[in-house]
Amino acid sequence: MDWGRAKNVLIYAFLLLNLVLGYQLWIDMREQADTSLDFASLSESTQKVMKEKSIQLLCQIPSMTPQLPKITYQYANGESVGRRVTLEGHIESQLIFKERDLVNALKPSIPDIANYQYDAQASEYMTKSELERVKEAGAAGRFVMHALVDRKWPLFNDQLELYYSEQRIISYRQSPIEITAADDEEQQKMMPASNALKTLVERHIPAGSAIKDIQLGYYGQVYNSESQVAAPSWRFTLENGEMYYVQGISGDVTVTSPKTEKEKE
Repeated sequence: MDWGRAKNVLIYAFLLLNLVLGYQLWIDMREQADTSLDFASLSESTQKVMKEKSIQLLCQIPSMTPQLPKITYQYANGESVGRRVTLEGHIESQLIFKERDLVNALKPSIPDIANYQYDAQASEYMTKSELERVKEAGAAGRFVMHALVDRKWPLFNDQLELYYSEQRIISYRQSPIEITAADDEEQQKMMPASNALKTLVERHIPAGSAIKDIQLGYYGQVYNSESQVAAPSWRFTLENGEMYYVQGISGDVTVTSPKTEKEKE
């Protein structure tokens, strides 16, 4: 065997591997950098309005504009709020937890929990009826998770509530849902989050507000019907708990507040 030649082949192979790994790292870093925008990326007119109204932006602005269809969904038991189920063995948890560990711990009790995503904003703010459910459960608070559409986009209308006490999950409420694509619904490119933000600061968000979170998911007004429709929407959460949903295609705006049970358009 020609050891010198074999040595050169190995050297070239390692160099090629390093080049491939380096290129992949560069791609990953570039994609990560492209997933969000900052205040300076907004148009001058939007920046001007925000300064005039003293509206603060405390988070990054997502730059993604995927093509998504509307969906229809229905609750398997006909109710949006399921009955409370007490866990036989309390699951250890902490107020700041690793979501993956919690999901793995709850899989035996809630098999489909892997298709849910934790929502820090919804967990922090509660309406009167949600607060009553927490008290009824004898809990100190709750974690909120949303069912995922295509295992990626949270359906904000749906909530899996995990009740905790003394850093343990003691019970939960869940109403299983069935999600399907709306009939003959074509995928359409989303409005950029920066455009949705422009609409909100000019027409809806009060002066002196602070925007703490922007997230893409699905949302739709709930009607007295067996099936509901939800559209891809940008959700903007303010520091006071108010949430503004901007429909990603039409630009329609819906506001929800922890101070009231009703939605405002």
